[in-house]
Amino acid sequence: MAFMPEGPKNNSADFEEINARLREFPVQFRTEIHRVIVGQEEVLDQLLIALLCNGHVLLTGVPGLAKTLLIKTLANLFRLDFNRIQCTPDLMPSDISGVEILDDNEQERRFRFIEGPVFTNLLLADEINRTSPRTQAALLQAMQEKQVTVAGKTYQLTHPFIVFATQNPIDSEGTYPLPEAQLDRFLFNVEVEYPSAKEEAEIAVQSQSQFQEVDAFFDGSDLMKIQHLVDEVPIAPHVIDWIVQLVRATRPKDSSVEPIKKYVEWGAGVRASQNLVRAARAHALLQGDPLVGKKNVCYVAPSVLRHRIIVNFIGESEQWTPIRLIELLLENHT
Repeated sequence: MAFMPEGPKNNSADFEEINARLREFPVQFRTEIHRVIVGQEEVLDQLLIALLCNGHVLLTGVPGLAKTLLIKTLANLFRLDFNRIQCTPDLMPSDISGVEILDDNEQERRFRFIEGPVFTNLLLADEINRTSPRTQAALLQAMQEKQVTVAGKTYQLTHPFIVFATQNPIDSEGTYPLPEAQLDRFLFNVEVEYPSAKEEAEIAVQSQSQFQEVDAFFDGSDLMKIQHLVDEVPIAPHVIDWIVQLVRATRPKDSSVEPIKKYVEWGAGVRASQNLVRAARAHALLQGDPLVGKKNVCYVAPSVLRHRIIVNFIGESEQWTPIRLIELLLENHT
């Protein structure tokens, strides 16, 4: 059963217990997940940070890179409910949120709500850019407000609730690009690359019969306690100021970096500053750092900013990508 709305924050005993278990957590996490997933170290780190931040993730990569298996394994590691939606052009909002049906029996006639796949802990929206803007908007309400509205009634989603959405960067026919407002709801945009030759050779000899179950060492309630711990990681005022300056420097009107002024149409919004702070805190917690430093921010900055920087036509023609601009920005601000 999925976990229900958020409870009280950690008390001191919970804090000490969870903090002690966190010291071994990164090693345990990799040991267990590599029983199923080969390689993808960078992607694993980003997804783990997103889990601790309770943040949604957009995964960009070609088919066949085990994105579905990866998210399902994450759910098993934390004993969380998992649902998958295959997004298609004919997918309707009710296919995601649920629908009311009429129960007609001898005693009474009444409407009954049947929950959709969005009522879960981890939701995989596969190829999200293949579904219509109307359906994307229904998912947007769930992502932002943690609730859905059906037939005038509002239903609260379970907690935690995190959307992992995938999109194929190759196909453009029959797709509906995500609007900037929805892209901004994703904490991270993570690019899933091809494995190395050695890793691919290991994958090639595997079969479905070799799939191994993973041992969960945290559950959903533990995850929520860790999410509260993330908010308690100290961050100095000067680091917050530096983060704000970094985000503002992605905007052409506020930037002193010439390529940003010349090649960027729109920079990152205020939500990027919030996400950088939270993601850097999670990274510091996993690294065992006593407080957030610039190195934590630099680690999460590419995934936080990649989908929030819109390159103009001139920039695209001269092969300027958001990642290239972010790397230049970090060089100028560190």
